[in-house]
Amino acid sequence: MTQDNKFPEIIEKLAKVEEGKKDKKDVMAFTLSTCQWCKKCKRYLKDNDIQYRYIDVDQITPQEKMQILNYLRDNYQERISYPFLVCDDKFVVGYDPNKYDEIFEEDD
Repeated sequence: MTQDNKFPEIIEKLAKVEEGKKDKKDVMAFTLSTCQWCKKCKRYLKDNDIQYRYIDVDQITPQEKMQILNYLRDNYQERISYPFLVCDDKFVVGYDPNKYDEIFEEDD
């Protein structure tokens, strides 16, 4: 997967990688470690063998969290809720497997 570094350095630094065979898209999930919907999002990605990066925003410092929230608000929308999945130039707020299917089927 080629990285065009569209995310700020703070996000690149904090992101953890989950390997998958489907690695053509740049997938980033902003999640909470204790959220059942976030866990379902990660399970969807894993079950579909999609490589992705993620940040559990409840596991980082308040300053880092604020930087990430500001980035998401500035670049996507004002209302932020988790999971927040970014795939290339598209995004899905909340757990929505139907929307995930649409995003990931486009280039198959």
